[in-house]
Amino acid sequence: MIIGLAVSGALILAVRGRISGTSYSAAFRRWRSWCWLVGVIFVPVLAGAFWTMLAVMVLSLLCFREYARVTGLFREKTICAVVVLGILLVTAAAIDHWPDDRLFFALGPLVGAMIVIISIPFDRPRGFIQRVALGVLGFALLGYSLGYISNMANVTNMAHTGIDFRPLVLLLIASVEFNDMLAALIGRALGEKAILPTTSPRKTWAGALGAAALTTALVTVAGGWLFRGTPIAEPGWLIGLGLLISVLGQLGDLTLSSIKRDVGVEDVGATLPGHGGLLDRFDSLVLVPPAVYHYLSLALGPDGPLGTEGPHRILTGGWGG
Repeated sequence: MIIGLAVSGALILAVRGRISGTSYSAAFRRWRSWCWLVGVIFVPVLAGAFWTMLAVMVLSLLCFREYARVTGLFREKTICAVVVLGILLVTAAAIDHWPDDRLFFALGPLVGAMIVIISIPFDRPRGFIQRVALGVLGFALLGYSLGYISNMANVTNMAHTGIDFRPLVLLLIASVEFNDMLAALIGRALGEKAILPTTSPRKTWAGALGAAALTTALVTVAGGWLFRGTPIAEPGWLIGLGLLISVLGQLGDLTLSSIKRDVGVEDVGATLPGHGGLLDRFDSLVLVPPAVYHYLSLALGPDGPLGTEGPHRILTGGWGG
């Protein structure tokens, strides 16, 4: 993660003469925000699985708060309460790990159904689809999807998978951060043709392709060390993982851009200097964790999925067989 920040910082300096002063300032503020966030992320991951899960829960709640305010969903207090409850349940399921993640996986459809059911008794058919859809989308992206990072923190048995959660989570976040910075830098330095000019005029084909190539190279090199001794260490799996992270990271960014254009705002918050709110910064992460979790589980084959090496059952007591 630190190497990724150093490389991206050096790239900002390298392209300084090729981009406008405004673009350079924006890129530098973006990089500085990532430096601050890396410190916030690094501490709980190093502290242990529980603190990682707690940090993800807080991040999910804060991002959902920004999402609810910018979309107007905050007016629907019952739906918001269900989403918050869903985020708490996802965290509890990751902590308890009962059994083999079945409770965690069940919460996706169950919380979605709960949002639908809780909206019916108010007898307000006008706007029903919009309210429910906003609630389900908010939970799916900011509660359930980010919650997969908490589920990854259950990967603690080195003998079973050869993988520990700390380098896995740090590689995930570092590669998303690196991909985000590269897409912005290369796009500003070389790009002219926007991918979706109405949705995100500054996201160019040059930036997207350059970020995909370099992020895949980073994941392939770092993953070769992290996953050594497992089927994932094969070059084909590592290249696929790098492309998966890069493509979904950029699609996550475009997802939030679509939401912001729909509601007519530039940023969803002002928590971070130079880059709006937390959701503006973590938008590239929202689609990545579930895909990485299931991709790695598929690659592990009979040794997967991740985290099946013995449920902890911290909350319900006892140990899984």
